[in-house]
Amino acid sequence: MRQEQLPVFRVLMKRLQCGTVSVPLNHRDPGGRKIDIAVTRLAATDKAHRLGAVAVLPGGPGGSGYLDPIVRVALRNKEMAKLNERHDIIGFDPRGVGYSTKVACPISPPGPPEPGTLTKEAARKIYDAQVAANRDCGRSDPAFLGQLTTDNVARDLNLVRAALGERTLNLLALSWGTYLGMAYRSLFPQHTGRAFLDSVAPPWTRFDRHIKDSANAAERDFGRMAAWLAGRDESYGLGATARHVREEVARLVRTYDKNPKTYTDLRRPIDGSAVADLARRNSTEWARAGRALAELRTATGTTAPPTVKEMFGAMSTPVPGAPEMQNMTMNLAVACNEDGSRPGFDSAWRDYRQLVKRHPATGRAWGLTSLCSGWPLPVRQATLERGSGSLVLAGHLYEFMSVYDWTLQTRRSIGGTVYTVADDVHVSATRVPECAADITRYFETGRIDRGCKGSQIPN
Repeated sequence: MRQEQLPVFRVLMKRLQCGTVSVPLNHRDPGGRKIDIAVTRLAATDKAHRLGAVAVLPGGPGGSGYLDPIVRVALRNKEMAKLNERHDIIGFDPRGVGYSTKVACPISPPGPPEPGTLTKEAARKIYDAQVAANRDCGRSDPAFLGQLTTDNVARDLNLVRAALGERTLNLLALSWGTYLGMAYRSLFPQHTGRAFLDSVAPPWTRFDRHIKDSANAAERDFGRMAAWLAGRDESYGLGATARHVREEVARLVRTYDKNPKTYTDLRRPIDGSAVADLARRNSTEWARAGRALAELRTATGTTAPPTVKEMFGAMSTPVPGAPEMQNMTMNLAVACNEDGSRPGFDSAWRDYRQLVKRHPATGRAWGLTSLCSGWPLPVRQATLERGSGSLVLAGHLYEFMSVYDWTLQTRRSIGGTVYTVADDVHVSATRVPECAADITRYFETGRIDRGCKGSQIPN
């Protein structure tokens, strides 16, 4: 949120209604332990022509949606704000997040590896630490953590719908929220109105496959970045052709892995993984990433070059009293309760080595595929079924966080209409006025075009 938006934010906060809905911890035992789900509502401003309610389904898993009616809709831009004229906008914190009932694992997952080339020995230590942390976390409160699933969040949302007195809920879903939207629509088709899913998740849950697909897409998108930088070689000096830029960035990855640099004014060392991270930035950051890569070619001294510091030095500091925006215990529990891979070390190490070999510019930005290895609770995957209700799947043509092909896989799995956003920016549809106008019109009329341009590549 920008500083100039604060006065409007304060006005909207006075309009925002908040409360809690009591739901069963275990929906198979409705008479058992209860937990609270925190809910917000921004009522439609044109009550005489009100059309219904739109629930914003947050990303993550583990993301807070408490302020989404304001942050994702009313304050986003004028086109998104129009959605609140004829619709109540509903936000909520999923179970395990923010103001809803939650727990915290006593053991944190392993920190980042030592800078430089990741050796098999170092990778084994990371893997073993991840397994130990996962086992400690999963066993700390299995009764609660085992109930952190996408299906259960969908069931909570349906009880929220009933508590609000709505016959149906329209869904505006973002990132992981798209998977939640799929589950809600599958479990409660009779209570689902129109659904717009932005940056669509795949219709499966395997973390190893997720990383492989994302890594492939990131390296492809770097090809676009390399061509853009080559066309501006007089400014960046990374090469006059896309091939030369690729070779130069791959060389920088190897150089900084061999000789990592620690700067006195940065919180993290710069090694090959940092260079690769710059190479997988989306098009809105190509100019800054290009300057940082250019600076790293000739960097000397003990302090970081200015753009490198700008991109790696700033760390957000929690504001006292602000809502929790991301709960990592919930993130881990939902991901691992539903992850069907949980690879052993040999598989995880082989996958990592293949990524680095196949993707010389961006591969080092990825870690092991063992996020959920050692998780002690059983796999409980979400319910996904084909439906006949109105569903729009917004896929971003070049992005890697939600790969475009996942949108096509999801359509084949559960149906829907594909809306193509011609950019590489995760969940950008609500941010771009042209796309936002399509979203608002869709919820009002049920009609939508085939896509929009999305975020534009800088000049």
